[in-house]
Amino acid sequence: MSKLNVQILHLRQQLSEEKARLSAQKLCSDDFKLNFFTGIPNCKVFQWLLSLFENFTFTYYPGKNVLVLSREDQLLMTLMRLRRGFQRLVLAEWFSVSVQTVTNVTHTWIDALHSVLFEGMMSEVPSLAKNKATLPKCFEEFSDRMILDCTEVRVPIPSSMKLHNLVYSQYKHYTTFKGLIGVAPNGACTFVSKLYPGSTSDKAVVRDSGVVNVFLPGESVMVDKGFLISEMLPQGVRLVRPPFLTSIQFTSEQVRQSKTISRSRIHVERAIERVKIFKVLDFIPASIVTISSKIFQVCAALTNLMTPLIKEVEEAMKAEGYIDPDSE
Repeated sequence: MSKLNVQILHLRQQLSEEKARLSAQKLCSDDFKLNFFTGIPNCKVFQWLLSLFENFTFTYYPGKNVLVLSREDQLLMTLMRLRRGFQRLVLAEWFSVSVQTVTNVTHTWIDALHSVLFEGMMSEVPSLAKNKATLPKCFEEFSDRMILDCTEVRVPIPSSMKLHNLVYSQYKHYTTFKGLIGVAPNGACTFVSKLYPGSTSDKAVVRDSGVVNVFLPGESVMVDKGFLISEMLPQGVRLVRPPFLTSIQFTSEQVRQSKTISRSRIHVERAIERVKIFKVLDFIPASIVTISSKIFQVCAALTNLMTPLIKEVEEAMKAEGYIDPDSE
């Protein structure tokens, strides 16, 4: 066989592999598929996210640059790992790379996303004044800076009994890590703690996370009944939580207050549900336990790129031009 024929066969093989290989260019042609695989609502948002890294200095894990994939494909791979929880072997097959390259890319981009989206954009909690600019009606009688709640993610059972006792959750009845999420009244995640061992109480998580330090006199924080944190709050900060039953039955005012708080708190539950749709958080394998807090915080930060959680907030943002009026 002539040298030219060998080159032709080689180029045909390369072309066939390129057609079969998954890429951001292919996926961005279909917003529904892009959203399904990554959680990013559409191609415009994906490209905006990618643009944040134009001048970013990547430090590849473990020191080996990745040249076989474009940056947009590396971002796509990482988002697919987070949103759908795909195993490394699956991603290696779809992107026609080695498993080691998948590990390199995803670890590197999780660090990068954490640096840009979490540390860069969530280092400061929005003020009460900013919250009021997009305040849903259900919060009109409150001065809430934030609604707090904890959530748990499952982790492997440690071989050490001491560690097992530390991460065993009495609430979930299996081994977990626990994180605190703070949600603004408009449904945006504005505070995300690191992950703590599952046996840690909600009160201890709140104390260690330092979240109480963001509140100012005249503001309030909404929590569930289990958050006994009133003594931690700065002077002048009000704690809003459902009333405890201290008599035979609730008064009519307590019933009204409980319903009002419940209608408001549903938004933090929905916001946490958005974080938990990232399948990587279904179970944190031992291979990524060391970066689990970063993964948790990145997933929470990515929810802020989704369509606004509350319909009236979405309509207000469309009216102000922040969202395309024709977007779904």
